[in-house]
Amino acid sequence: MVEDSEPFRKFICATLGRRPEFQIVEVTDGLEAVRNAEELQPDLVLLDIGLPSLNGIEAARRIRKLATERKILFLSQESSFDIVQAALGTGAQGYIVKTDAGSELLDGVDAVLAGEKFVGRRFASHDFVGASGAVPAKRLQRNGSHSQLQWNKEIVRSHRVGFYSADAKLLDDLTEFVGTALEGGSATIVIATESHQSSLLLAMQARGLDMGAAIEQGRYVTLDAIEALSTFMLNGMPDSSLFLKILGSLIATATANGQQGRVAIFGECVHLLWAQGNAEAAIQVEKLGNQLAQKYSVDILCAYSLDSVEGGMDSHIFREICAEHSAVCSG
Repeated sequence: MVEDSEPFRKFICATLGRRPEFQIVEVTDGLEAVRNAEELQPDLVLLDIGLPSLNGIEAARRIRKLATERKILFLSQESSFDIVQAALGTGAQGYIVKTDAGSELLDGVDAVLAGEKFVGRRFASHDFVGASGAVPAKRLQRNGSHSQLQWNKEIVRSHRVGFYSADAKLLDDLTEFVGTALEGGSATIVIATESHQSSLLLAMQARGLDMGAAIEQGRYVTLDAIEALSTFMLNGMPDSSLFLKILGSLIATATANGQQGRVAIFGECVHLLWAQGNAEAAIQVEKLGNQLAQKYSVDILCAYSLDSVEGGMDSHIFREICAEHSAVCSG
């Protein structure tokens, strides 16, 4: 597994760890990936594209030259047709976008190890056969190979989580999430720290959005994350009735003000709970978020700032949090 993001490596290890027969070697660098592929002769190389020292596409070319029988499955945040085409053009057997890994990784690994080609379902309308003979995932009939995220994705399809080691990447993703919603006519609810609220407002204005109008129309609602927690926490744990009542009221008001009748919700309460050492409460709030997504027309993005807590996140907690979401991203 070649991946330089520690949070995403943990997620992938947790997913692959469901198969005790797998032996996993973790690599963080493109050149190191080439050396290890030659030395260890692995059955499969899971390969990111954006890597230090040598990008994944060039690393794949070198690996294929050294050992043409090595199977390569790309796992990258890149989703443009040209990049996927170039990646498969190296002779790789498959391609999955990172945010789809929760539902597609084990299927993809199974397919490639079995000598088949695999591309994610989001590429089903594209023909990559000219590049690698890859077939869309929707043509593959597989059962019993679902990760934890697949179970929740079948229930709720709009509750994502991001793990960030850099505040700038968190703000980039938050800006895209909120900006896209507002530009599409949806209302937004941002439950964040004061510093992130201020940075987001500036970023939205730089994006060219009339935030004054959005606020006046009630399509952009902000709450301080610390204050929000105080409204539904009792004895160190979230009170489900209070949480659902408060958020439900906000969603109902925002829905009335959004042209599309859909609401985008960003929340940092879970991060604050985890940072305070109350991971169980954070997980319970994530479960309540799933209840919201089942009941209302919402898109939810939760965020954890890993660099703000010494020691990072315990792998067990990381897996439990991931299991409550439809998609996972990192930065």
